[in-house]
Amino acid sequence: MVDGPSGTGCPFKSLKENGRLELVLIGHWSARFAEGARTTIFSENGAYTGTILPLKASGYTFNEGIDTLPVGWDYVELRVDAYSKCSDDLAKLGVDVGDIVAIEPGQEFLDNGFIISRHLDNKAGVAIMLAALKAMVMAGKKPTVDIFWLFTIAEETGHGATSILTPEIASLVAIDNGTSAPGQNSDEFGVTIAMADQTGPFDYHLTSKMAQLSRDNDIKHQKDIFRYYRSDAAAAIEAGADVRTALITFGVDASHGYERIHMHALRSVAELCTLYALSPVEIQRDAKEFSDLKGFTTQPTEDADQELTPDTEEPGPDTH
Repeated sequence: MVDGPSGTGCPFKSLKENGRLELVLIGHWSARFAEGARTTIFSENGAYTGTILPLKASGYTFNEGIDTLPVGWDYVELRVDAYSKCSDDLAKLGVDVGDIVAIEPGQEFLDNGFIISRHLDNKAGVAIMLAALKAMVMAGKKPTVDIFWLFTIAEETGHGATSILTPEIASLVAIDNGTSAPGQNSDEFGVTIAMADQTGPFDYHLTSKMAQLSRDNDIKHQKDIFRYYRSDAAAAIEAGADVRTALITFGVDASHGYERIHMHALRSVAELCTLYALSPVEIQRDAKEFSDLKGFTTQPTEDADQELTPDTEEPGPDTH
């Protein structure tokens, strides 16, 4: 199983003449969510705090201009909480081009189970994997085969799982966020199983196993397809890893913005992780590095059972 923390952040690219910093983004998030964010700047001299502001931040100064300013990284700047009225002042502080700016998460844990925070994608995935590991250790359960729990640190930049898979790994289950939004089937409750992302479909058999484990153990789940989204699974395949891939997710609202998730989804994904790790290996052929056609996987091709009669109003698979 593999998961990578989100790379939502921004280094700065220049020291501006007004004593502020020009930013560029890491990962994929909108500057509209950066406006007003509190930050920590990691310089060689130590850490400074600061705030990301639009170029026109004061209504008393710019009047309606604060509402007509375009949205984008070219229209925000970082104000450092230190004496910095010009670029020379910034240089004296020890900040330099390329220094990393971390965005404060501002997390809230509500009594009704909701969690609101930046960076739930994908810090929540790391918590899920650690919770599943803890549950198995406390219960004294051992997986039927070796399970590698991998934590990548560069998933957002596209190469998180490109070099960490050993040759004996046959299946890779990525854990990431599902994008709960209009037009998507993801949910903040239960497990969202991804059928495909922008790089293509996931393995039929591994994905079917995830759905069957959920059904057999009464785990709420739904399926979704992500059109503008990729995960560590894609990075592994592109690097040449010969693995089956699946993606199980927790539905996050406002992904890469000010996100929200419910504990029900986090618990559900952790339960599915544990069940998968303890489940028997079904495709024995995958145990061999090289195999012939014996045991090669197939999809079910039998005709679905459906008979229609003149009285049938809503035909289903078992209608007679």
